[in-house]
Amino acid sequence: MKKTVHSESEKVKAVHQLESGVDASVVARDYNISRATLYNWKSKYSGMEVSQVKRLKELEDENRKLKQMYADLALDNKILKEVIEKKL
Repeated sequence: MKKTVHSESEKVKAVHQLESGVDASVVARDYNISRATLYNWKSKYSGMEVSQVKRLKELEDENRKLKQMYADLALDNKILKEVIEKKL
């Protein structure tokens, strides 16, 4: 089955429809997704606007980059400590 990519605005719009009282099966059919996917979107995007979702994505990307930087520095630190211990 081909995986479709939905934009954040579509996801937020679908969640708003679900929260406004539209039946979940109707919303899922409109967006060509499963009800499980719709409920996953609801758990992630409930109560959010599109601008907030974009900001969340930016923060997640920044957090991923910072974690990678920390991992690299921790590894460098460990290697340098091992080199110093061997010299002494």
